[in-house]
Amino acid sequence: MYVLGIWDGHDAGAALIEDGTILFASNEERYTKRKLEIKFPYNSIMAALSYAGIKPSEVEEIAFPTAEFAKTASRLLPYQQEIYYRFRRRKMLKPKTEGLRRLMKSWQTGIGVMPPFVALSKAVITGHLRHMGFERFRLHYVDHHTSHAATAAFASGFSKALVVTLDGLGDGLSGSVSTLSKGRLERDRAISARNSLGIFYEQVTNIVGMRELEDEGKVMAMACYSYPFPWEENRLKDFFRVEGVDIIAKYSHPKQYDMLSRMAWSMPREQFSYMAQQLLERTITEFTGNAIEEYGIGDVAMAGGLFSNVKANMQVRNLRSLKRWFVFPHMGDGGTALGAAMHVNYALNGIYNYRFNDAYLGDDFGDDYIEDALRKEKGVSFEKDGDKSSHAAELISDDDYVFWFQGRMEFGPRALGNRSILAKADSENVKEKLNLYVKQREWYQPFCPSLLEEDAHRLFERVKGTDRFMTMSYRVKDGKRDAMRSVVHVDNTARPQMVGKENGSYRRLLERIKKKTGYGVVLNTSFNIHGMPIVMSPEDALQTMKKTKTKHMFLGGFYVQNKGA
Repeated sequence: MYVLGIWDGHDAGAALIEDGTILFASNEERYTKRKLEIKFPYNSIMAALSYAGIKPSEVEEIAFPTAEFAKTASRLLPYQQEIYYRFRRRKMLKPKTEGLRRLMKSWQTGIGVMPPFVALSKAVITGHLRHMGFERFRLHYVDHHTSHAATAAFASGFSKALVVTLDGLGDGLSGSVSTLSKGRLERDRAISARNSLGIFYEQVTNIVGMRELEDEGKVMAMACYSYPFPWEENRLKDFFRVEGVDIIAKYSHPKQYDMLSRMAWSMPREQFSYMAQQLLERTITEFTGNAIEEYGIGDVAMAGGLFSNVKANMQVRNLRSLKRWFVFPHMGDGGTALGAAMHVNYALNGIYNYRFNDAYLGDDFGDDYIEDALRKEKGVSFEKDGDKSSHAAELISDDDYVFWFQGRMEFGPRALGNRSILAKADSENVKEKLNLYVKQREWYQPFCPSLLEEDAHRLFERVKGTDRFMTMSYRVKDGKRDAMRSVVHVDNTARPQMVGKENGSYRRLLERIKKKTGYGVVLNTSFNIHGMPIVMSPEDALQTMKKTKTKHMFLGGFYVQNKGA
């Protein structure tokens, strides 16, 4: 039995489940080359069907999340959604009506789900599906935060867990608390859209001159460059309060935005970002700690866009009451297609536990396809490489960097060793080269390490479990900073990927590095230019190689050199 999940909003995508196995999951941006694509995910759907080797007519169960007023309106009026996409990504001059747009968004998104909205959303989506050749199918609507909760609960591997979701908003809510026990996932608490921590952080992101729903990680990084000050001196500390298992905002969204704007005007943006980050960390940690205490469950599964904030996640992980944790690796809205499919599979077939050891769920390209692409490309030379891991490790050790394109594409925002750019973890020289000439991004954004899981305890403090998906910050141990100085942030933290046996060739590369340096650790950043999606195909990889004048790439079983580098 196949269940197809689709999401046609911010970071659109599709996922396909067969019985109790996740066959495929990907996002539309990888195909259209538009970061955080919003259009109906035709390409992602076709890629999923192609991977499974099936036709649209063979899928009988299809799920989609979110049917609130604003989302339904955007389905009915896609050109308005496109205008907002260009506005949000700042692909236009700042409109004179920006304030009105923000007010309208606040009003629209505050309207939750009503039966007419669900019916209209189903009608629009059904039209798209029939156009693609889907015939006899049942279309299921799944609530936005239920979709988030399903990804966290059903991929966690926990038999009993507290399930927490927090984001901007969806279907009238900004968060939820559920329990997973004896195969049942049940929501117990909900946080209204008015009390959204996510909207607060989006507003901060906009006010400091960045793109909301996209650059929140930059705010988190920039906050570390402020001088620290105690909580009692934080001018934003009263914007939210936690009462038991509830989060309460003091102001409405428009009032909050106005007050934040006036406050930010009088201080450096690093200090303003620090205040916002400090408030976020304290609120999420207190809220999660209260939930653990109230429900008496120490294993916590988390999803929703706010859990992309790795500094806040670190504070949650360090709660004494927390036993085990899991953050779904595609925690934002781009993961809700899979969550909707998971929940429908749970409702229909009782399946609630998936094997989720890695996030390699996207497109794959065999060496025959890759060789054909290479032969068509001018300006490169290539050869078969039977020991690519050792060869790549040699180049990295010589203070160079390499493009690394292997196997199936990762699902989610992180490069996890299949669509990665790799370099030495202790080289400031190569770090600056990557920042200026390859990634072309802001200087204050840190790079991240991939390392052998057995080396994590040697390098980081308070390692609790294994983080295969780069979802947490960890503080670097005394005396270990020099071994990783190109991947450690100014506050002495890093966001590591701990590699086990889930990726053989990548692990062998790290083992070769360890023989040379004593630690199996490299700088790992996503294979893309800043502002572009991570590369999907060999053709994408070759174009990026040429554009960045990169010399070395390992593309499947081939070593590729750029003649123009």
